[in-house]
Amino acid sequence: MFGQLLGALATILIVIASQASPSLAQNSPKDYVDLHNAARAAVGVGPVTWDASVQAFAENYAKQRMGDCSLIHSTNRNNLGENIFGGSGSSWTAADAVRLWVGEKSYYNYATNSCSQGKVCGHYTQVVWRASTRIGCARVVCNNNRVFITCNYKPAGNIIGQKPY
Repeated sequence: MFGQLLGALATILIVIASQASPSLAQNSPKDYVDLHNAARAAVGVGPVTWDASVQAFAENYAKQRMGDCSLIHSTNRNNLGENIFGGSGSSWTAADAVRLWVGEKSYYNYATNSCSQGKVCGHYTQVVWRASTRIGCARVVCNNNRVFITCNYKPAGNIIGQKPY
């Protein structure tokens, strides 16, 4: 009886643990890096790697946004590029943010190095910017139950007059 009770308790704890933080398993450095590298490979750009110092910058800024979750870019980035994402509810993941940014690809015209009229594509061009080879990202659930995600890029991309690749 005691053995059955322990077995049942262990099963309950495993279920609770897997339900309590499903999004944590989808917000690791590897998740961000893999999604960036898939988009980069699609246009023949080399991979990015995770950078702890860039991550520290991203985490520090994300924590500053916890009070309001406003989609405001950081200042004093010291030659770091930046993409930001926000969503209602607490289940948004790294994949959601990166897929949104990469989804802007359809608005980017490589020949003219411009976005479709009235559309945004700068998040996408930062993701695939050839010279941006190191990234660090952070995700927070804000006090208003919204999610704020930021990825920073070293060195910064989106240099006016230059193509991303």
